[in-house]
Amino acid sequence: MKISSFVPAATIVILLAYTAAAVAADVQVLTTFGMKDVLNEIAPQFQRETGHKLVIQYGSSTGLKQQIEGGEAFDLAIITPPIIDNLTTEGKIAGGTRATIARSGIAVAVRAGAPRPDISSVDAFKRALVNTKSITYTLGGPTATHLAKVLARLGIAEEMKAKSRPEQTPGRVAEAVANGEVELGFIPIATILATPGATVLGPFPPELQDYIVYTAGVGAASKENEAAKALINLLRTESAASVMKAKGLEPLVQ
Repeated sequence: MKISSFVPAATIVILLAYTAAAVAADVQVLTTFGMKDVLNEIAPQFQRETGHKLVIQYGSSTGLKQQIEGGEAFDLAIITPPIIDNLTTEGKIAGGTRATIARSGIAVAVRAGAPRPDISSVDAFKRALVNTKSITYTLGGPTATHLAKVLARLGIAEEMKAKSRPEQTPGRVAEAVANGEVELGFIPIATILATPGATVLGPFPPELQDYIVYTAGVGAASKENEAAKALINLLRTESAASVMKAKGLEPLVQ
């Protein structure tokens, strides 16, 4: 008896679904808090277009570097350029995958509804810091390094030590301001915008400004390196640029 080669349509649908599930993968992303709102918004688009799911872990650049050097598995890292370059030299980031994504100016965060001192000029900025009761920033991060230079330039470094309440992660800086634990927080604009209860008092005056640059690199041991590259490509599209601008980031495609 000849066996029919006919396969029911329902069976075909099941087979296709099984194949898609087998191809789909979790893409492990390690990134700084400044990219949080952007990644949360484009994650559904990435999943629709690739079938892959983003599994995102946020932290400070220095903290993420330590995790990677300690053997943390990841497919894509989005952190600061010097750390990406250092990890590439160490063989943790695949050579030739470095991609500049965006940058965010450093700003001052204040609790929503709290008094808003003038920080529009260097003199006003200094006066606001002298008059505030407490400040916070990310311990050991690039903002802290730049802030130390600014305070030294303004001649108030020693005075501000007693007012400083540094945090371990950028997310906690904005939260501390929102909760009223400190009066002013120094952090990239994008992170402030992502935190309910905190608002942007303003950017650093132009003479004192610096930028945090977000740079991507694919993990050298990544099992999903093509999916990681697809995410980089998506982050460098016009649609992603529009999202970044709305979230306080300046897209940088190089």
